[in-house]
Amino acid sequence: MRIAAIYDIHANLPALEAVIGKIRHEQVDGIVVGGDVLPGPMPLETLERLQDLDVPVQFIYGNGEVAVLEQLAGRDPAAVPEPYRLTIRWTAEQLGPEQQRFLAAWPKTRCRNLPGLGEVLYCHATPRNENECFTRLTPESRLCRFSRDWA
Repeated sequence: MRIAAIYDIHANLPALEAVIGKIRHEQVDGIVVGGDVLPGPMPLETLERLQDLDVPVQFIYGNGEVAVLEQLAGRDPAAVPEPYRLTIRWTAEQLGPEQQRFLAAWPKTRCRNLPGLGEVLYCHATPRNENECFTRLTPESRLCRFSRDWA
């Protein structure tokens, strides 16, 4: 089974179309969209394009979706620096009730059992926090805490 994982689209439909072309060439069995579909310049078109793909697509939310959902709930997203809040507000204003429900239904993580690999966990940053960062230099002891705290 071949799964494509795509992240941080930020409503950039032309870039998404290029990635979809590569994914089609690879003939994947499914796609995991790992968050931050929003915010960005073409939110409705991007969501629609992802929903219209001819392979199964699963979504998880990222910090972008969290911010947009907070805005839709009438709260300014505290984790977003002030200069970026206008973009969050504008993106939230573009979404109708159907898109809002769709977005609100996304889980924080997804697990897939893939032949030859076993259980694969998909998340936006870490399983416990969509804003938490790590790099190849992050100590293993800290990485182990991510999974222990999540499990």
